[in-house]
Amino acid sequence: MKSLDDAMPLFQQLLTLIEKQFGSKCEVVLHDLTKDYDHSIVDIRNGYITNRAIGGCGSNLGLEVLRGTVVDGDRFNYITTTQDGKILRSSSIYVKDDDGNVIGSVCVNMDITETLQFEGYLRQFNQFENFSNEEEIFAPDVNNLLTHLIQKGQEQIGKQACDMNKNEKIEFIHFLDEKGAFLITKSGEQICELLGISKFTFYNYLETSRNQVLSDDPA
Repeated sequence: MKSLDDAMPLFQQLLTLIEKQFGSKCEVVLHDLTKDYDHSIVDIRNGYITNRAIGGCGSNLGLEVLRGTVVDGDRFNYITTTQDGKILRSSSIYVKDDDGNVIGSVCVNMDITETLQFEGYLRQFNQFENFSNEEEIFAPDVNNLLTHLIQKGQEQIGKQACDMNKNEKIEFIHFLDEKGAFLITKSGEQICELLGISKFTFYNYLETSRNQVLSDDPA
């Protein structure tokens, strides 16, 4: 390619694609950098965003590339601000001819001013920063809920139920009791089977764990 004119239909098709895909809040600009920089814009869509039109000029970043200060000028997803206060999320790529000389650029500027304001409103509305981190499990049924509590109890002890000694079993039962697990019908029977203990032993351990809590109460 010797000039942008050699591929102008393709560039125009590309600009149309980006414009249609991202809508009226997206400015797409094609610069011919072989022209005078004051009049480098040869195609622009939604130019109201930066108040530019065909025949307008490029930005300071393009000057740096033309000057040779910046060798690889392609930049993606950077933030810029217009003189009238719009906040843009931008990307720019530079087109070279067959000899490696920069001859043009395609720039995309998304106006995210309103979405940032809306994001701020949503974060304030959701009070996300003020959330306490509580674990709440929405199980499809109580058996699923009990299975989850059992898993959490084993994680707290650091052992599978079958490997626990007496004191660990008492601590495990205490954990489940504190979580309300024994309000679930027949949960005690499942814990007896899991721990390999009798109902008598289970109630003995349960009473022991509750007595320990009472004895630790400073009141």
